[in-house]
Amino acid sequence: MPVPEEEETLLPLAQRWPRASKFLLSGCAATVAELATFPLDLTKTRLQMQGEAALARLGDSARESAPYRGMVRTALGIVQEEGFLKLWQGVTPAIYRHCTLEVGWSPMSISGRLCLAKVKISIIPSGSDFCIIRILCVIQFFKPMLRKKSVIGGMMAGVIGQFLANPTDLVKVQLQMEGKRKLEGKPLRFRGVHHAFAKILAEGGIRGLWAGWVPNIQRAALVNMGDLTTYDTVKHYLVLNTPLEENITTHGLSSLCSGLVASILGTPADVIKSRIMNQPRDKQGRGLLYKSSTDCLIQAVQGEGFMSLYKGFLPSWLRMAAMVANSSRSHSEGLIKADEEV
Repeated sequence: MPVPEEEETLLPLAQRWPRASKFLLSGCAATVAELATFPLDLTKTRLQMQGEAALARLGDSARESAPYRGMVRTALGIVQEEGFLKLWQGVTPAIYRHCTLEVGWSPMSISGRLCLAKVKISIIPSGSDFCIIRILCVIQFFKPMLRKKSVIGGMMAGVIGQFLANPTDLVKVQLQMEGKRKLEGKPLRFRGVHHAFAKILAEGGIRGLWAGWVPNIQRAALVNMGDLTTYDTVKHYLVLNTPLEENITTHGLSSLCSGLVASILGTPADVIKSRIMNQPRDKQGRGLLYKSSTDCLIQAVQGEGFMSLYKGFLPSWLRMAAMVANSSRSHSEGLIKADEEV
């Protein structure tokens, strides 16, 4: 039933513009989560660059002189050598990236998560227990198909969102490495975020802003696959087979498992992506170290060993678990609200 105009003006903004309010609030939540976990992302990027074998071709002695440091020592080293606030160097393009991903990722991923519930709600009439039992049996039969569509939809959402956000990811990675360049006595590449965008665009054109997009979207697809297939599975298992109820403990354990699987699947592509994005380039914007993501993969494995593809795994896992906990809890609340509205 439509609300009269006089009463509509008295409603809170969240009820007058529910879609815009949800989008704005989810963007604010993503920004807060990004600020809280960004030091882990910076530490991950620095670890991924340590011991880069391809630098030897350019005669760079940094690989031999810099000792390999773990997550804690790397983070402490950044604080001691560069300053505490440098743990957030590159956070501005990371926030831009989240705004882009919010447009490309959220609608598809939420629709994928709600797919099963929406079908179940829409086809069960009230007042018929026998009908409910029959329909639930039908839903159970088609459940694998619906889950498969949800996973595929989530992967496609990650691919599209990450492709759109690639320029912000590129600038973020390069800004994260500026502090290390200064310590090594190398000239800084950028004066700030907007200068970075302008310089990359001037040297490499539009194509230059999409450097490293292939491993970037591969990582996004693999991470989303790990998230969507693990989080709900673990949560349902814990609720059905343990004394735990659906609360913050269950969400936390599900997020840790989901982040672990997503990190195992996505970290190799993340390492390749970061190295391609950070490699030095000629005046035409072409990379001097790697011809392609496959070339980067081969050089890393041959020069540093297979486990080099998992550099930065621990901070990646911790950050991903926190992000999954934030997003999945929001999606679960949205699902409950959808049930109530129906």
